[in-house]
Amino acid sequence: MTSHSTQGLAGVVAGRTALSTVGKEGCGLTYRGYSIEDLAAQATFEEVGWLLLRGELPTAQQLTDYRARLQSLRELPAALKAVLEQLPDTAHPMDVLRTSCSALGCLEPESATAGTFDVTDRLLATFPSMLAYWHWFQTQTKRIETHSEEDSIAGHFLHLLHGQRPSELHRQAFDSSLILYAEHEFNASTFTARVVTSTLSDIYSAITGAIGTLRGPLHGGANEAAFDLINRFTTADDAERGVMDLLARKEKIMGFGHRVYRDCDPRSPIIQHWAKRLAEEVGDTRLYPVSERIEAVLRREKKLFPNLDFYSASVFHFLGIPTLYFTPLFVFSRTAGWAAHVLEQRSENRLIRPTADYIGSEPRAFVPITER
Repeated sequence: MTSHSTQGLAGVVAGRTALSTVGKEGCGLTYRGYSIEDLAAQATFEEVGWLLLRGELPTAQQLTDYRARLQSLRELPAALKAVLEQLPDTAHPMDVLRTSCSALGCLEPESATAGTFDVTDRLLATFPSMLAYWHWFQTQTKRIETHSEEDSIAGHFLHLLHGQRPSELHRQAFDSSLILYAEHEFNASTFTARVVTSTLSDIYSAITGAIGTLRGPLHGGANEAAFDLINRFTTADDAERGVMDLLARKEKIMGFGHRVYRDCDPRSPIIQHWAKRLAEEVGDTRLYPVSERIEAVLRREKKLFPNLDFYSASVFHFLGIPTLYFTPLFVFSRTAGWAAHVLEQRSENRLIRPTADYIGSEPRAFVPITER
């Protein structure tokens, strides 16, 4: 390998974006200039989706209209329900969303009349419906209605999943998590979406490719693994002993550290706040204390900090969401970011085609099969 090549493209600037800053000195994490702290504290996910896709925060009327539009788009086509019913209960939920996205692209293709905004709104509205419909059909052979009176994506999914309106605390906690997951610059799935878009392919292909990328455990799935770790221990002391043992065996611990951030993930304190509030609501005396001790041990021993996935695992669990659905929740949110990158890539498109350093054999003569 020559000196100028970089494995994994670490540190390589692969394009320009006006959507977010990730770990930039003096900025931290921002979406179109707004700090993640301000957005998580004062905005809703629908406001953030509008901001990412359209460049500015919506007015009160625009937000009302946008929520009503998303609400009107939640019903699934009969043909897509038929596809969901054919997917086995052994399918990974990420595969369910990947297949559903591709199928919807066949049923309602992107065109001049149904452009990027229309498709994006449809996907934002239907991804929660897709997962909930498959969940109920495969667990109880029940065909649910995929409409609800909830005016937020967070409230809608929790309502469909549990069959009743969520509490305001639960809706707010889930809504905040969606904001935190909405956008994160040129991560693996977003870069995939931009590569697909650069070929002038359609948005369904870009989002399907992004979901497939997020499916991999080195990108998505960290919150699932984090919860499996947290749930393993009965007390904080037990967690300390267990984590020390894992470190001694040099096993990877998911939910800590980050490819870009060096000192802290600015999203982690925000989601930790919600984990603590939800733990207090249910009188939890195990999961949250165990989580805090795991964090303390890894800071002390390895100077590692929790990333967004670590405390989000507890948040999703306290919201009654099955562990296998944690990464699909990422899709509900990141679709806004992915689609915004599709729009940005199209605005000044150039085919993304890097080169590679060849490390194979030197030129050699072909040997006929009779002489091998």
